Amino acid sequence: MSDSDRVTAAVMIIGDEILSGRTQDTNLRDIARYLGTYGIDLAEARVVPDIEDEIVATLNHLRDRYDYVITTGGIGPTHDDITADSVAKAFGVELYEHPDILAMMQARWQGELNAARRRMARVPVGGDLVKNPVQGPPGFTIGNVFVLAGVPMIMRGMLEDVGPRMRPGKVVIARTVRVEGTGEGAIAAPLETLAKSHPTLSLGSYPFFGDGIYGSNLVIRGRDLAEVEATVDELVAALEGIGAKTVIRVAAETGA
Repeated sequence: MSDSDRVTAAVMIIGDEILSGRTQDTNLRDIARYLGTYGIDLAEARVVPDIEDEIVATLNHLRDRYDYVITTGGIGPTHDDITADSVAKAFGVELYEHPDILAMMQARWQGELNAARRRMARVPVGGDLVKNPVQGPPGFTIGNVFVLAGVPMIMRGMLEDVGPRMRPGKVVIARTVRVEGTGEGAIAAPLETLAKSHPTLSLGSYPFFGDGIYGSNLVIRGRDLAEVEATVDELVAALEGIGAKTVIRVAAETGA
């Protein structure tokens, strides 16, 4: 599969609360896993503060570089929820109050829409809505950008409306070889040799320690099943060749 066939995405996490450590982000993990089921590579992630110019600059960089961008956070009713303003500025369009969102909120709050609530109805001209099956107003999409809520449960619900709108890629296949009782220093050389001989694959080493056991999970990722499986065989043979004590082939997996 050539690079031209690869489908890529970036995530932009917006919010001072993430950068301060007050809130722990879980959205990046969930988005990466979700996109993997569509064969879309999450190629980059950025965390930016609630500063309009920084959001605009980062968004313009990411949307020019990747097939898709997903943003999370900053679409609520408070003064620091500036994602809609920033996205509209990045695309050079105005915001307007979407009638469907207004109708939805009027039904929910029995027509009592103050200025703060109306902020959540604003969508850039030319944008479409992203369904929110959980609670509250929907997100929106414009160009190759999808703007989602920051609350994890709501974000995951919105994400279900995002995947079907994207061009799918070929799903990544992953296999794991578990080595116990041998450190990374011993397996580094054969792993590097294998990586150089298979440049289209991703080979990673993830050490573990605990309960008196140490070793590494060696993960091979690629889109060509035959090459991945053959590389697993080569890796096992190389590890046995250096006397690795235990080699366990973990069950087949798909995804990144």
